[in-house]
Amino acid sequence: MAATLKLEIVTPEATVFSEEVHMVTLPGIDGQIGVYPEHVRLITQIAPGEVLATRDGRDSVLAVGAGVVEITGDHVAILTDMAIRAEHIDEARIEEARARAAARLNEKISDEEVASVNASLVRALAQLHVKRRQRPR
Repeated sequence: MAATLKLEIVTPEATVFSEEVHMVTLPGIDGQIGVYPEHVRLITQIAPGEVLATRDGRDSVLAVGAGVVEITGDHVAILTDMAIRAEHIDEARIEEARARAAARLNEKISDEEVASVNASLVRALAQLHVKRRQRPR
């Protein structure tokens, strides 16, 4: 059997994913990062986007928000503000949230509110991207 690494994705609410996998692709702030067992140690930020975990030829796909990742030779730990499996994303609800956030940006709001709305918008866009990529072609 090929070597594996433990992938754990944790949000403030729960551990969303905790499994042995053969490979992980995650959204680094400067682009995608591919991780195989025996990867060099790394701690970096992640951007909102898609995490792809592969085991035995099957993929698990999750939408994640901003956060940090610690990578070792046998472990990938992601701490993020959002993590949702693709099959649990409600596209209609997220599209509504995206539209509300975009409309809110057109209003006169404080800088703090702009930052909060932008963060919500980025999380919604990450979820929509992941959900729409999972549609059968």
